[in-house]
Amino acid sequence: MIVVTGATGNVGRALVDRLTAEGRPVRALTRDPGRAELPAGAEVARLDLSRPAALFDGASKPSRLFLHVQATGDRTEAVLDAARTAGVQHVVMLSSGIIKEGADETHPIHAWHAGIEKLVRNSGLTWTFLRPNAFSVNAFQWAPQIRAGDTVRGPFEGALSAPVHEHDIAAVAAHALLDDGHAGAVHRITGPEAVTTGEQIAAIGRAVGRDLRFVEIPPHEAGKLFPHVPPEMLQPLLKSFEASVGVPPEITTTVETVTGIPARTFATWAEDHRDDFTA
Repeated sequence: MIVVTGATGNVGRALVDRLTAEGRPVRALTRDPGRAELPAGAEVARLDLSRPAALFDGASKPSRLFLHVQATGDRTEAVLDAARTAGVQHVVMLSSGIIKEGADETHPIHAWHAGIEKLVRNSGLTWTFLRPNAFSVNAFQWAPQIRAGDTVRGPFEGALSAPVHEHDIAAVAAHALLDDGHAGAVHRITGPEAVTTGEQIAAIGRAVGRDLRFVEIPPHEAGKLFPHVPPEMLQPLLKSFEASVGVPPEITTTVETVTGIPARTFATWAEDHRDDFTA
């Protein structure tokens, strides 16, 4: 059985969909099973981090764990201990592309993910790290403005990234969970092409059939666009965006190398999520 934490997140949901479609036994862990709306083939269970051993109780020979660290947070070590006791053999961790050679190790996002990677390395389990860079779903931050009108305001129109579709991350995760040869691997994951913030807005506009206009605002006015980002993370995040203006991003072929299928473009992601910008 494959135990999936963060099963109703963007990547987790795509992973559960993929695994159940292939007939794989899945226990999908979520804080609110009643609202999960996951495939009937998945065993949906409550993510109760106060009782980590219970996450694996009764699971049929649990042997793989997908670890979404935003779901397990400061209880990650206890979850790993419980997984090992329950017979889990391999963990695939959704980490962050911010961890790379020469990176600023004091950056709070780097420090947090690196700390959890260390826990995984020391857990006694074999592991695979997924280190995606920019997620295409980050564009959901623009959805309220796009629903309200044709003008989108934000910082750093020229910030460059290679956003990756959540389904491509899930596809790499599925191969890392199911195939041999991924133990000890670090998979850096990106989309196939560089796009600016302004180009992302234009792609969403084409998907919804509207001519959207981006208006750049000063960084100090951008905090309201990121209401769920902790205050201590906001300034480092904005500095990262600023540093990417006009700078070509890292682009990897990991998705195609691992899955055999090229990574989806941001334009494809926008078409896939058209309804999220019009509902």
